[in-house]
Amino acid sequence: MDHHQLFSLCSFPYLFKIKKHLYVSLFLLTLLIFSSFIVDVLPSLRFGLLSSFSLSQTLTKECDYSNGRWVRRTTSSSSVNGLLYGEECRFLDSGFRCRKNGRKDSGYLRWRWQPHGCDLPRFNASDFLERSRNGRIVFVGDSIGRNQWESLMCMFSQAIPNKSEIYEEHGNPITKHKGFLSMRFPQQNLTVEYHRTPFLVVIGRPPDKSPKEIKTTVRVDEFNWQSKRWVGSDVLVFNTGHWWNEEKTVLTGCYFEEGRKVNKTMGVMEAFGKSLKTWKSWVLKRLDPHKSHVFFRSYSPVHYRNGTWNLGGLCDAEMEPETDKRKMEPDASHNEYIYKVIEEMRYRHIKVKFLNITYLTEFRKDGHPSRYREQGTPVDAPQDCSHWCLPGVPDTWNEILYAQLLSMNYRTK
Repeated sequence: MDHHQLFSLCSFPYLFKIKKHLYVSLFLLTLLIFSSFIVDVLPSLRFGLLSSFSLSQTLTKECDYSNGRWVRRTTSSSSVNGLLYGEECRFLDSGFRCRKNGRKDSGYLRWRWQPHGCDLPRFNASDFLERSRNGRIVFVGDSIGRNQWESLMCMFSQAIPNKSEIYEEHGNPITKHKGFLSMRFPQQNLTVEYHRTPFLVVIGRPPDKSPKEIKTTVRVDEFNWQSKRWVGSDVLVFNTGHWWNEEKTVLTGCYFEEGRKVNKTMGVMEAFGKSLKTWKSWVLKRLDPHKSHVFFRSYSPVHYRNGTWNLGGLCDAEMEPETDKRKMEPDASHNEYIYKVIEEMRYRHIKVKFLNITYLTEFRKDGHPSRYREQGTPVDAPQDCSHWCLPGVPDTWNEILYAQLLSMNYRTK
């Protein structure tokens, strides 16, 4: 219907007035729907993202990748078990090479995550690298964060014909390195970095004249001193949580400090909440909301059975993902704190995201190194039911990271 037809309705007798209003309403509704579609789709057209998955996401809004189920992976003629890389990847710590360390079963490699109501985009290393050209991708956190960093390094390297050209900028060896690593991809002029900061905030000596039982302190109101290195990054993936417990803090003489005063009554989770507010303040003050894509990854579940990590906990009998949801642990309390602080930031930094991997990871009791640790580990050493075999579960975290960046039209400038 054109404008002339609409106007002609107005000259009809009173009998047709109702019909006139109906046509006008339908016309306005059509305009509203069409304009909404254009607003949503044009940014995707700009960056060439209208593949089948991105178009479906455009029309159905953003997919909730955190909710779904694990399904058996179909084998692919182009890769072993449909995986993107193998244990020969030179960026893997020896402790994550479970098969090389004696694990006989390979079933833990044959699962993929299927979200409910949508599909997880296939990871495209070449596309991800191209989108990140001349940029920086930075992982900040504990050793589980290093797990994820190594996974992404191996996933990226599959798109590089000459893998030997990837190098550490400062000449540091990557195995067992506990501090700061910056791996450069020369063809893309890209660095993918890992910064080890288990608490995100400062850990230091206690104030003078502190009681003898106070060995160290976590300064919940002072952000990590390495943070100046992270300014200007294009993608930042933060994680913390595994050190935020009594066993690794107060029971070892590590208490919490605020305003240069030690507070021995401050609980771990109260301190955790305060540290997140310090992180939030740093992000809002120091990171460009138009440049930096900031993710805070949720808590990665552990799967110790019949005891904690230091009291004989085991996970070496687990061969498949959990199928009985009644046996799954409730959501970690850390996540509530993380989600809340990100919600507080959403209107001031539109590119801050909660990378929610806890639920999907809780199923994967089978994915840990367990007793298949690196050579030289004492026989009576605790099993590792915290970290992950690689290839393995962290690959899915990076697939979700890639999918979320696609939904944000990520591309370095």
